[in-house]
Amino acid sequence: MTKTVIIIGGPTASGKTGLAIRLAQHFNTAIISADSRQCYQEMSIGVAKPSPEELQLVHHYFINSHSIHQDVNAATYEQYALEAAGSIFRSNDTAIMVGGTGLYIKAFCEGLDDIPAIDPAIRQQLNEGFAAYGLAWLQQQVADQDPLYYSSGEILNPVRLIRALEVKLQTGRSIREFQQRKKVSRPFNVIKIGLDLPKEELHERINLRVGLMMEQGLLEEVRSLYPHRHLNALRTVGYSELFDHLDGKISLEEAVEEIKKNTRHYAKRQLTWFRKDQAFEWTAPADWKRVLELCKQDG
Repeated sequence: MTKTVIIIGGPTASGKTGLAIRLAQHFNTAIISADSRQCYQEMSIGVAKPSPEELQLVHHYFINSHSIHQDVNAATYEQYALEAAGSIFRSNDTAIMVGGTGLYIKAFCEGLDDIPAIDPAIRQQLNEGFAAYGLAWLQQQVADQDPLYYSSGEILNPVRLIRALEVKLQTGRSIREFQQRKKVSRPFNVIKIGLDLPKEELHERINLRVGLMMEQGLLEEVRSLYPHRHLNALRTVGYSELFDHLDGKISLEEAVEEIKKNTRHYAKRQLTWFRKDQAFEWTAPADWKRVLELCKQDG
């Protein structure tokens, strides 16, 4: 029988984790996470990692698999996830992939283009600029230098912004040109299911989730990671805002509101990315019958 990977994508807080676990139990299989932050052992509350109880229900790959001190990128993920799929396929015809990092899913399904090596001096210059002038400066640089990326990329993620800038400065071309050229064929079928919620409901879920994270101890988690705040892994929504609070730049209340706002913006970007992929079939997270019907399609 042909091997199949069922991919559950969609914006943050749309119910991907719960649905993926239910599907994995239905097919008696394992899950490969496609989340660029849940792989880090040191980050839990702020990345909405599955609970210990959920992780016990189904085996998850790419959760707690790396440290924030390791360099993890789309190329790392491509290799890791292909190996994980191969491992699952030794005993099962179906694997579940779930996550909101569109570039990682793309790398897994289609491969990555070879981007030329970057001069370390360019990278250092950009990192120093970010340290001195902050996210708004980075965003403006990308808007000026690479409007193609700015219109469709993760503009709240400094790591992605720096990556886009360094490629443009090194090659004179948008990183999007490299990401859109080559497709490899994989020895398995892929079924892509996107989770869709009304905007108001999604925003409400995001706001509730952020409140719950604070109740669960997000501030304490961020405080424990404060000495490492310069690391790429920690330059992300939920952590950056609370680092600003700990630095005395904004109040705790302002930081929480910023997290909610930036998470809503991130969710919008995720939807934009996934909707550009015509292979995604969309469904409400609670429509189990429709989800199972989509799982039966021929890749």
